[in-house]
Amino acid sequence: MLAEKYRFHGHGSLKFVYSRGQVVRSKLFITKYTHNPRRKQPRIAVVVSKKVMKSAVKRNRIRRRLYEIIRLELPGLIQQTDIVFIVISPDVLLAPHADLQAAVRRSLVQANLYNQGKN
Repeated sequence: MLAEKYRFHGHGSLKFVYSRGQVVRSKLFITKYTHNPRRKQPRIAVVVSKKVMKSAVKRNRIRRRLYEIIRLELPGLIQQTDIVFIVISPDVLLAPHADLQAAVRRSLVQANLYNQGKN
């Protein structure tokens, strides 16, 4: 699970990323991100709509899977960044871990959110 200091708190924070953020699209999710100089560490959220997955249990499982992958990528991410992963496909629930991890990494590389030493 992701530590509390790396999470968003309140809908206003998400609105900031939705309105000002840049977008990277993949088959499974959309990644919105923006630079936030007011923060010392990156903040991350995973959004799974009821339109994507009706069951709350399955939505939470999707969130947990993505948060775990992101937690392992945190040390290499640029500080002062807000990132939101918006799940658009129910395939995330059943996708193999390695494929999901590769999709998250690909999206972060496309967004240029890794520190210079990490690719």
